[in-house]
Amino acid sequence: MRLSKLQRYILVLSLGSKIKKSRKGLEKFYQNQKEKPKNEDVQNIITKSLERLIDSELLIGYGRRTPHMWFIDEIKLTKKGRKQAKKFLGEQQVLPFRIKKGK
Repeated sequence: MRLSKLQRYILVLSLGSKIKKSRKGLEKFYQNQKEKPKNEDVQNIITKSLERLIDSELLIGYGRRTPHMWFIDEIKLTKKGRKQAKKFLGEQQVLPFRIKKGK
């Protein structure tokens, strides 16, 4: 599965907590970027990334629904999302231990 840098950031950031994570801290991703999008665009980009992560079953979104659209307020990782986020952090390599057979 191919994910953008923002989507990876969202997964790794929400990995640390098992409770619902507020979406307000996600704008910090663009503070370190050289080319920053407009403020209105940041919210749209983050919303689309969250919706795509929800569609790929990596996140659960909590929020409210109006007749026209959903407003995602909080997010939580699924089991599949936790597994994917751990891959991004890196895992310790498993060494192949060989059992010597007696002669």
